[in-house]
Amino acid sequence: MNIKKLILQGEGTTLDFKKTITNHEKIARCLVAFANHKGGQLLIGVADDGTIKGVKSEDEERYMLLKSAQQYCKPAVDLSFEEVYVDDKLVLVVSIHPSETKPHYALDENKKWWVYFRIQDKSLLASKILVDVIKKTAEHLVVPIPHGKEETILFDYLQQEGRITLKQYSKVIKSSFKKAQKILVGQILNGAIQPHSSEKEEYFTRISQ
Repeated sequence: MNIKKLILQGEGTTLDFKKTITNHEKIARCLVAFANHKGGQLLIGVADDGTIKGVKSEDEERYMLLKSAQQYCKPAVDLSFEEVYVDDKLVLVVSIHPSETKPHYALDENKKWWVYFRIQDKSLLASKILVDVIKKTAEHLVVPIPHGKEETILFDYLQQEGRITLKQYSKVIKSSFKKAQKILVGQILNGAIQPHSSEKEEYFTRISQ
């Protein structure tokens, strides 16, 4: 495995860097987010800027990860490990595979369970829309690609404005939140649009073809 080449890709949907593991709740969120999406890899011993620091105690890091995966994730998340030396420094490569038992929940500091999802380089709390997407991908649901009046309105709006929220979409198609959400979920599963989350709102954009 060419770790340096992997690091050059930067953190993203399927890759994250961790200098060390110090908090069960934080790492559980990351593990769950990967398992609920496309899977991914954690490079332990690599700083956020891509600098290879190496791990001080491989056994301790592995113990922390396994405990997080088994006790702070529900259902438990399966992990596999590989040790790679780079410039005499040990990097622990942790692989998380896309799960067949999603959605997975992570335990927070207040002993509450939440669903997380990987969006770009962040592990974010999943909205109701994303939880619906996760459930349908777990069911291997094949969604037909509809393109009726509502879908045309959606793509025309995105062409003009660049982004749309559930509330905005519900308003422009003059329909219920439930119907608008169903259409958005279908288009996410079809790979036509993608979700984005900020502290204030969740919104959707068109995926470039």
